[in-house]
Amino acid sequence: MKILVIGSKGQLGSEIKDIALNFKDFNFIFKDLPELNICKKDSLNTFILNQNINLVINCAAYTSVDKAEENAEIAEQVNSLGVKNLVNALEKVNGKLIHISTDYVFDGSNSEPYKESDKVNPLGIYGKTKRDGELFVIKSAIDSIIIRTSWLYSSFGINFVKTMYRLGNEKNSLSVISDQIGTPTYARDLAKVCLDIISISDTKRISSKGKVYHYSNEGVTSWYDFACSVMELSGSNCKVKAIQTIDYPTIAKRPHYSVLNKAKIKNDFNIEIPYWKESLKDCIDKLKQ
Repeated sequence: MKILVIGSKGQLGSEIKDIALNFKDFNFIFKDLPELNICKKDSLNTFILNQNINLVINCAAYTSVDKAEENAEIAEQVNSLGVKNLVNALEKVNGKLIHISTDYVFDGSNSEPYKESDKVNPLGIYGKTKRDGELFVIKSAIDSIIIRTSWLYSSFGINFVKTMYRLGNEKNSLSVISDQIGTPTYARDLAKVCLDIISISDTKRISSKGKVYHYSNEGVTSWYDFACSVMELSGSNCKVKAIQTIDYPTIAKRPHYSVLNKAKIKNDFNIEIPYWKESLKDCIDKLKQ
């Protein structure tokens, strides 16, 4: 099977590339900007056709939540219309798709973990454009699934964990929001899940049991407790102070509660999910190296 990973220089794409050698039955092609742009329909079609792509893992996204409010057109091009181009290209070759989405399709008003069937209500442009992208996948005829995830981090790229790790070595104290609740996701764990799903589903449809899945690590925490754990595991003496969302205004609204229910992906693909703090330790150990 020939697998195209789009957005290969991002957190998830980099993790997939790092573990790809463990999946020797697959032929991987890794592409990112400027080599391949999902917003350019014709070149995307040509590439997928000429390379005989069987399956795409789409990690490409415009993920700057605040900047999306000011650059709505760009966010729409990448998160929505680019996904439409990808779906249309795969329809022509009967290709499969694993598309990565986000907890930001929800408004955070739940008091229990969000199921795939729960009503979506994105608060900002980022969430809205990601939801529009989801709909192109959901309504398509191709064999495809969407995996919504939350609070993604990695030893690659720019993310909360790496920022806290750096600041912990530079500052004596910092303030972190304590009233936004969710679950961190180690991109390496998600990368393995994507490839395991493909392995399990190699001879059948990946969407045989459903089109939308939720994945994060196990457990629940706040950004404040997440930051405290980074300091603890990295051996930093930096003091973390808890503040409220109202004390740290941002351009885009964030969901106050975005814990995802993972029962469906665990049951359908027999997946065991690590506790978030165990995965965080693994990432911190890599950063220390």
